[in-house]
Amino acid sequence: MLQTPSISIALLVLSVLGLSACSDSSKLDPAITFGSDPTLVEPDSSLIPNVNIANAVGWLQGEKPTAPSTSMQVSRFAQDLVHPRWLYTLPNGDVLVAESNKPKKHDEDGGLKQWVTQKVMSKAGAGTPSADRITLLRDADKDGVAETKTTFLENLHSPFGMALVGNTLYVANTDAIVSFPYQQGQTKITKAPTELVKLPAGKLNHHWTKNIIASKDGRKLYASIGSNSNIAENGFDAELGRAAIWEIDIATAKHRTFASGLRNPVGMTWSGDTLWTVVNERDELGNDLVPDYMTSVLENGFYGWPYSYYGQNIDTRVEQREPELVERAIKPDYALGAHTASLGLLFTEGKHALAGLGEGMFIGQHGSWNRTPKAGYKVIFVPFKNYQPIGKPVDILIDFLNKDDEAQGRPVGLALDHSGSLLVADDVGNIIWRVSPSSTYITHNPN
Repeated sequence: MLQTPSISIALLVLSVLGLSACSDSSKLDPAITFGSDPTLVEPDSSLIPNVNIANAVGWLQGEKPTAPSTSMQVSRFAQDLVHPRWLYTLPNGDVLVAESNKPKKHDEDGGLKQWVTQKVMSKAGAGTPSADRITLLRDADKDGVAETKTTFLENLHSPFGMALVGNTLYVANTDAIVSFPYQQGQTKITKAPTELVKLPAGKLNHHWTKNIIASKDGRKLYASIGSNSNIAENGFDAELGRAAIWEIDIATAKHRTFASGLRNPVGMTWSGDTLWTVVNERDELGNDLVPDYMTSVLENGFYGWPYSYYGQNIDTRVEQREPELVERAIKPDYALGAHTASLGLLFTEGKHALAGLGEGMFIGQHGSWNRTPKAGYKVIFVPFKNYQPIGKPVDILIDFLNKDDEAQGRPVGLALDHSGSLLVADDVGNIIWRVSPSSTYITHNPN
């Protein structure tokens, strides 16, 4: 493969120095890399690809992102968190927040690469040690602000996904899915976890986030597990069980690969009876390749990684060839722009409070680190009809980058609160934003 450790280190060093390798800027209208039939440009495999990290600065008091629609307003639901990544709303309206970051014992043994990696992550706002906890937020008086913030679970291991099935809460740590007994209304769990199934992790744990979602009947969990590399440059043995979505039987703890070839699937949601996910695609092919995407997930489906992208487009950097796999590689349903780092995913049939939006998908785009100009750094909505995407994305929350191109915030996980307003986890601002109907809209629309 063309990618080598020395090139990776060179990329990181340039990032630390605040330089941009391969400074050419994209000339494409970003809109053409969105939708069901995106434009795929020719690959640009420069020796040292683009590095363009937004320096993380956070929000000053009173500052906030913008909701472009006049029918919506933005407020702080909760603040002073520690790298809030993922959200989960319990049946009584309490909101769980996974305050998490990469494992304390990560994939490096020390030396230059580890030092530079830490510097780069710090610059991007991801250098905070993992709090390894889940915090409970409660808005008891329903005024749109969580007046209660308690440590719900602690001493976890880089937790991310959460799912409540009956009276059992499942949490996806970076290395295992564990469970806890839960009673509605409790604000803290002190009982020890019970391990359901181990997940791929170890000393090399490139994409550390593990997400979970329960099946409609509550009998199974689905776990999204990212690859251990960009294009399998760490060897295929390091990719066993990864770049995939697992199906786990809760009663027996047995698991199988439900779908594969998904480089880094993160958010998952149900659209009707169909599982959907958002996927972060491969890097180092230029500013406009490859688009991240959302797609329905077919049982036993293969989506190309690492051999091909966006269906059957061959990645010539991958030395090992699997032509039979590539022949059945599934083209994703909807492109979300190159390097947007789309992470959060939430489907709604229209059961929310935001005006002018019916059935569709909310998507949290964490933002690029390797594109000029920067992409993502916003929350969008893709309209659906009959559980399928039908139109262009609509901006819901923007202006996470300031006038100096610095990251005041980066959106990640999404959830709806008790009123149907949208909650957005911001892991740079350490805030949970709430997007709700504006007072003007409410005044003129009493129903």
